[in-house]
Amino acid sequence: MEFSELIKTANVDNVVLKQPFRPPVRGTLCVTSHHLLLSSRDGDTMELLLLLRNIDAVEKRRVLCFCVENLIGYTSSLFMRSGQSERFVSSGTITIKCKDLRILQLDIPGMEECLNIASSIEALSSLETVTEMYPFFYRPLNLHLQEWGLHSPERDFDQIASQTDRWRLSCVNKDFSVCPSYPTAVIVPRSLEDETLKKAARFRQGGRFPVLSYYHRNNGMVIMRSSQPLVGAHRRRCKEDELLLQAVLGGSDLGYIVDTRSAQLAKQATLIGGGSESKTNYINWKRLHRNLERGKVLQESLIKLVEACNDQSNNMDRWLSKLENCKWLSYVSSALITAGLVAECVEREGCPVLVHGSEGTDTTLLVTSLARLILDPECRTISGFQELIDREWIQAGHPFQLRCAHSAFSHTRLRHEAPVFLLFLDCCWQLSRQFPLSLQFNEALLIRLSQEVYASNFGNFLCNSDKERVSAVPLECSFFLWTCCADVLLSPSSFPCVCRCAFRVKENTNSLWAWINRPCELSKYTNPLYECNSLAIWPSVNPQSLQLWQGLFFRWSHSTQHLDEAWEEIRLIVSEHKVKGNTDSTLPGGLNSQAPAGISSVCEPCC
Repeated sequence: MEFSELIKTANVDNVVLKQPFRPPVRGTLCVTSHHLLLSSRDGDTMELLLLLRNIDAVEKRRVLCFCVENLIGYTSSLFMRSGQSERFVSSGTITIKCKDLRILQLDIPGMEECLNIASSIEALSSLETVTEMYPFFYRPLNLHLQEWGLHSPERDFDQIASQTDRWRLSCVNKDFSVCPSYPTAVIVPRSLEDETLKKAARFRQGGRFPVLSYYHRNNGMVIMRSSQPLVGAHRRRCKEDELLLQAVLGGSDLGYIVDTRSAQLAKQATLIGGGSESKTNYINWKRLHRNLERGKVLQESLIKLVEACNDQSNNMDRWLSKLENCKWLSYVSSALITAGLVAECVEREGCPVLVHGSEGTDTTLLVTSLARLILDPECRTISGFQELIDREWIQAGHPFQLRCAHSAFSHTRLRHEAPVFLLFLDCCWQLSRQFPLSLQFNEALLIRLSQEVYASNFGNFLCNSDKERVSAVPLECSFFLWTCCADVLLSPSSFPCVCRCAFRVKENTNSLWAWINRPCELSKYTNPLYECNSLAIWPSVNPQSLQLWQGLFFRWSHSTQHLDEAWEEIRLIVSEHKVKGNTDSTLPGGLNSQAPAGISSVCEPCC
């Protein structure tokens, strides 16, 4: 398919653009294969360069104007004179609602042009073929396609191997036949053979058998992650899976299984072939249920929150009611509480932890990544945070293409959308606010990532798994649809799928990390107040401690100019302080390594 076939009108003159915090601009609107551009008449300045993939919804409105036109076609006024004729002029307004929560308005002369532009935008913004997306066409200067960094399971294993010999790097999934959503290499107990892992994988939904997520250097305890066991109504068991978890225990007397579903949901899952680990078969493992919302409920919460943030009524009761009804902050709190529980089991109880929900690709990754951020000071650096996202989200099989197909404005029926990764970023922001000196990255990086997952120039968040990204052979339909036969969940290999070609993302697109890690870009995302903190950072989840992330949700409705200027001044003060070579640990203005007033540096545990 040619992109030109979808563009009904390529450009229109005399279009008026209205956008937040800027005066209206008149210019020429142009629709290309991947962008919407508007250049002003004054000096041909580019006023708008919008990636079409960033558009979530397009709303059209017809405007009729009664005008008087003289014989040479010049519209004068509504008062008739000799030599003039009257007519109705039909024009249109397009309201563009973006996935980054921005709202733009285009006033287009001529209703036909307006409808053609709207139709072109809708068609080009909803392309589903990955190879037609902009990252496959984006070629920035001073950036090479092969610069995808060193974030790999091999590098992670080398760090663990320097501490202990209990673990090994297994390539049991080298052809993605064991688990289509896992990477080719995973870290597992050394005592287990690959054949044992294969049998354990058949007992876990989607083949997601327990693998190492985090090794805690302080005491050697670990966080594992997996999907639910396929126990079913007949109480099936798998000795290989039991052996795997027994090997994880090592010398520990007790381990914890943190299920991100309620006990009731886990019990209901047994009726369709799922379930949870029984106390009888998994000796020395204690199961804890912490219900985290996912899927449609989470997506609807985001929709309600954005609607509340865009409410212009200025009614306090209405605002507070909408904020409470959306429950977004409750979900933030629940995620932090569960992550804090996992971190406490590892750090304070000295026990290994297995985290899973149903599929193990959403709330499971949310909890393990937040727990790592709480425990591991390396994950709080910019490079460590990039590695955390690579390992715990991208390589671990979070289906970004499905979860981030639409944001908060789309009029299409919800299918697989869920802002799980956005919830993770919000939790990271809460941690950065409570511990402003402990994270090397700043709010700007979190906001940048919230944009990139929905629409990006780079290939990091394309596709739903590593199988789609790296393979060079035809693939099955990548995101597995589970069905039930009697009481056993069947894998996608049990059903024929429409095949499609792999995308070779790393060979054909650029990496976001390579772009961000350039010195000229890195300074934008660096916290000038950062001081390495080797301790765990325990978040406070009291209602008074959690706040709405205004930098994200109010970014396009409230100006951040003064806040940006304040941060720039802080950055300059810190830079001058470092240049002078002052070795005093106390920063200018009385800033030190403690949290702000009213928030303890190490808060009470959240569980």
